[in-house]
Amino acid sequence: MNYSAAVAYLLSLGRELAAPTQAAAAKFNLENINTLDQQLDHPSRAHPSAHIAGTNGKGSTAAFLESILRHAGLRTGLNTSPHLERINERIRINGEEISDEAFARVFTGIHQSVERLLADGKLRAHPTYFECVTAMAFEYFAQQHVDFAIFEVGLGGRLDATNILLPTVTVITRIDFDHENFLGHSLSEIAAEKAGILKPGVPVVVTAQHSEARDVILRRAKELSCPVIETNVDYQIREITPAISSSSNLSGCVAANITDNASSWSLDIAPSLPGHFQVQNALNAVAAARLLAARGFPITDGAISSGIAHTVWPGRLEKLQSHPDVYLDGAHNPAAARELATFLRENFVGRKIWLIYGALRDKSVDEVAGWLFPLAAEVIITGPRTPRSISTSQLAEIAGHHAHQYKTIPDAERALDYAWAEATADDVIFISGSLYLVGQLRAYWKTRAQVASNSKTP
Repeated sequence: MNYSAAVAYLLSLGRELAAPTQAAAAKFNLENINTLDQQLDHPSRAHPSAHIAGTNGKGSTAAFLESILRHAGLRTGLNTSPHLERINERIRINGEEISDEAFARVFTGIHQSVERLLADGKLRAHPTYFECVTAMAFEYFAQQHVDFAIFEVGLGGRLDATNILLPTVTVITRIDFDHENFLGHSLSEIAAEKAGILKPGVPVVVTAQHSEARDVILRRAKELSCPVIETNVDYQIREITPAISSSSNLSGCVAANITDNASSWSLDIAPSLPGHFQVQNALNAVAAARLLAARGFPITDGAISSGIAHTVWPGRLEKLQSHPDVYLDGAHNPAAARELATFLRENFVGRKIWLIYGALRDKSVDEVAGWLFPLAAEVIITGPRTPRSISTSQLAEIAGHHAHQYKTIPDAERALDYAWAEATADDVIFISGSLYLVGQLRAYWKTRAQVASNSKTP
């Protein structure tokens, strides 16, 4: 099977949460992925791993930890979701996406295994899109003999396909409301799903949590005899630089000193990702890296600081250009929207903000809009190109009252064209609300930039 056929087949299985009927039809437990992993001779256990769950910050934490381990000289695997532009982004080795050729080869092997299992009656149903991609990550990392792999949970934790891992360390980032229809309508219910990744005796790094979520996590950790590192209890953070001028390409990056309260150890870090919240995400990775170092992995303080300083994580407060400044941030839930609102207030006072916003139907759009829309001079309501997108007319009806001024442009590319045409060189354009929208317009921006570059070539 070639690359195009492999991707088409995967898409035929549906995307994550493509529709409630799909989720209901799928056997929503770990039976499929366990059966497939066994058929493949347990590639999930071929290397030590870290398993990361949470509502916000888990992708950035995974990226920070992968960069630290790579700078320590380890051959790394990184499995994250969702992707922004290409499905290959989900499976990386040493920071490089899986090639099209390797993707097709690994998927063909997975597909053949699935067909054999179905023929033998060992699978009740075909594995889902996410289960197949997770199995591909397991298999590819095993084939490539990585020294360490980092896996980001797709949804929840307890029933996520990644949860057949036997990790060396687990991390639970900040828990907040998101995907309530799947994970529960209280923080304690959501936390119970996230805490489902804990394994007996495996240490867990836990970031500062709401009290209801913290209680659930600590209780589960105690039941399983998991050593716990609470970053807000075991470490202190002291920010040592203000946000950099918004005219810089590193606008809003924050450096900090972190200190271990139980020892004299301390380290200055300077995350390459902007936002105060990225200091916390970096600390999650630092705490995990220090646990791994204590278990014999060759991770030095230099590797930690260098890894933090060189982490790349697209689509999260990512600056694409200047004059006008264009930023991407997939703030798709209220907690992420609060962080983005803080970033806007701290870095763009006195500048005109254009907000291009689109969202999915299952998101808390009114609450998110309440944080973001009042900070923009004009909101351009649009939608990503996915069946899960909320229509621009419905989005305007629900959330338009939060905006000083808004315009609806259903086609996202035309929405960005409009903002570009109307914005001055001193203005700033933010694209937010959905990672699907961020990925779509990130690809469009690169296409436009390439066309502009070619037109200047003699």
